[in-house]
Order: sequence, then C-alpha cells, then structure tokens
Amino acid sequence: MARVTVEDCIEKVPNRFGLVLLAGHRARSIANGAPLTVDRDNDKNPVVALRELADATVSPDELQENIIVTLQRVDERSEAEDEAETVALLAEPQHMNMAEAELIRALQSDRDGGQEERY
Repeated sequence: MARVTVEDCIEKVPNRFGLVLLAGHRARSIANGAPLTVDRDNDKNPVVALRELADATVSPDELQENIIVTLQRVDERSEAEDEAETVALLAEPQHMNMAEAELIRALQSDRDGGQEERY
C-alpha cells in the first residue's frame, strides 16, 4: 500500500477517535525503538503506524491493552501504612490544638505530598 487512507484503517478500527489514539500510541512506540511490521518506505512514524493498522500487522486490541497498561498508576502504599501514618500524625503535639478544618487540610496535604503550607 503506497498511501494509507482513513478508510483503510476504519475497517479495522471503526471509531476515528480510537484510531487516532491507537495510531498515536503505536507511533510513539516506534519512536522509542519498537520493531516495524511493515516497510518504512521513507514514511514518518504516524504514517507507518496507520499502515500497520490498515494491513492488520498489529492488533488494535493489543495496542488498546498497551495504552491501558501505560496509563495505569500503581500505588505501592497499603491502607495499613496510610492509617499508621495518620495515627502518627495525629499524635504529634502540634496537631492537638488544631481546628478540625485545619487538621483535615493537613492530613490531605500530607496524603498529596505535602505541597501545601499548613501552619
């Protein structure tokens, strides 16, 4: 296929917006060193990604799973650790005289990384 058109790709991925997401993700993968499944023919990465989708050399389902995996965030802290930290924070003497709203703001700030000035 010398030129790729949207109509060639829509047969494989019926939603145009989904097609853009999948092709963009694949183009970034190619830019990061993923092996090509079609000849480059002097095309740029987005065109190569669209050609791969049109030729069905890459699976849209696999690309969608890869997108999901890259967007997932793993929180390594457990609930027990969070609760222990909250109890320790409440036990500090400076928090004994705080108003409830200030205490809640301080706890949220600690949970969010401590970027907010508390006192």
